[in-house]
Amino acid sequence: MDKNRTEGTKHEVKGAVKEVAGKFTGDKAKEVSGNIEKNAGKVQKEVGKAADDARKGH
Repeated sequence: MDKNRTEGTKHEVKGAVKEVAGKFTGDKAKEVSGNIEKNAGKVQKEVGKAADDARKGH
């Protein structure tokens, strides 16, 4: 499995937690930061998936 898949998943989860914490505390900056990190993690995960697929010849 490509490293980007695992790292992307970590960032996605961390960002989601940060986003919820920001919503809960009313910290808009933390909420936005979490959303950005979550979405960046999703992109990174997809890059890793594409690399895995390319190695498999799909």
